Amino acid sequence: MKAGKNPMKNKKIFLLTLALFALLLTSACGTKANNNGAVTDTNGAATDAGNTKPAATADAAAPTETNEQILIIIDQTPKPIEGNSFDFGVQQLPEGYALAEMQWISKENLIVNSIQDAIQHGASGEDGFYISGNGQYTGFFYPDTMKGETGQVVFLFKNAEGKELTWKKEITLK
Repeated sequence: MKAGKNPMKNKKIFLLTLALFALLLTSACGTKANNNGAVTDTNGAATDAGNTKPAATADAAAPTETNEQILIIIDQTPKPIEGNSFDFGVQQLPEGYALAEMQWISKENLIVNSIQDAIQHGASGEDGFYISGNGQYTGFFYPDTMKGETGQVVFLFKNAEGKELTWKKEITLK
């Protein structure tokens, strides 16, 4: 057998990391916050309450048909790093749902990243949504050309039956 990387071991590590992240997301809990976000179920029903924009916001989505909430925190406070980014954290989501896709939608840009894309960006530092290797840090890296851009951050959640929930928030990149 040749010395070098073992593809099965790398695949196992990747799957274990992905499973750990999914478990973290499905078991996340947080405190209730004001209804500032929006949630859309697969039937297209959406609600949106007032929209405040402090540097770090805790946004609880309005209840879905199953009376469950999504709570996502977006943190745009300045960081001592090179480049531009904001952090986000999924604090609460309906039981059985896991994060499947993240999007930035504006007049100038459309960025859609899967969980796998975000894990790759976390390892490489590439622009777009990222998830660190252990799932501890999540955020969005963007170039200087996107500073000041207003758009929507969209998070898509799916469950085992294929049902989808979407959380949206309009922000301006700092």
